[in-house]
Amino acid sequence: MKKADIHEVFRAFRAANPAPVTELIAPNEFCLLVAVVLSAQATDVGVNKATPALFKAADTPAKMVKLGEAKIKHHIKTIGLFNTKAKNVFALSQMLVERFEGRVPHSQAELESLPGVGRKTANVWRNCVLGELTIAVDTHVFRVANRLGLSRAKTPLACELALEKVVPREFKLHAHHWLILHGRYVCKARTPMCAQCGVRQWCGFKDKMIDDR
Repeated sequence: MKKADIHEVFRAFRAANPAPVTELIAPNEFCLLVAVVLSAQATDVGVNKATPALFKAADTPAKMVKLGEAKIKHHIKTIGLFNTKAKNVFALSQMLVERFEGRVPHSQAELESLPGVGRKTANVWRNCVLGELTIAVDTHVFRVANRLGLSRAKTPLACELALEKVVPREFKLHAHHWLILHGRYVCKARTPMCAQCGVRQWCGFKDKMIDDR
């Protein structure tokens, strides 16, 4: 995609939604980290249904450790991979208490040292909490970036690095949110709603469904 077209795509995203935010609901920075961990291979809607009771019971690392793995598991049993996620939430809470004085660290490396926290999760948290210009690549971002022609990457990391290069700085703060929301509600995996797409004139997707209803 041409540089001028990339600018127009993100200008259109900004015009439609000037300040997008994560759809995960969390009362504080720690809870947001837990919510992002739980959202892996799950929907935000599903996570938001499970977490209110969890966060009411434990909204700090110390409280989460006290709650214990079994009770964490009970609260999140409706979320996919809940056994592994419960172990990770308990372990990362324990590490935050023991190594980080109960605070979520800010650096990418320290975040990724926490159980269950990978590059995407760290990028999401740093973007949402710290306002860092990170681009988190999930399945939606990966799909939309490749369909539009922002990237031709074959892996999430390659896609992230490609987007870092081509997305103008003025749009980077909200870039991954715009791409996520576009993929979630318009540029869907199986049935892209091309007729309702506000950026289709710049899109390089060869299988556009312009007659979509």
